Amino acid sequence: MAVTKKLTKSIPHVKSNKVEQWDLEMTYENDSEGDATYYKTVFSINVPWQTILEDAYTDSDGNNVAAVVQNNFTKAAKSSFNLAALTALCPTAHWDTVFASQVDSVITNPVAKAVPDQAFSVPSS
Repeated sequence: MAVTKKLTKSIPHVKSNKVEQWDLEMTYENDSEGDATYYKTVFSINVPWQTILEDAYTDSDGNNVAAVVQNNFTKAAKSSFNLAALTALCPTAHWDTVFASQVDSVITNPVAKAVPDQAFSVPSS
């Protein structure tokens, strides 16, 4: 199984000349188009520069607790992002697993379809 992955779309959302969000799309292909084992899937993701994992709150003692924030990338000019940087923003390990499962269920071990038995007769009793 020759799997190819290619980043096929990258749309930056720019504010003040810096990217604040990326819309990314990656196409996976198994073997070559026309082959019996050919399969294709497109995955996409929207990646904001920051993700709030937990909102700020006031604890039971009245203390303010800061929000938990994850930085996905550093805001920068769109020209500073290369293919490797954009690919790194994609959850490719997860997509690899999903794609392998799709190929397995569609190509390698497809679900058998029920076959109608046209010769069956209605029982007389």
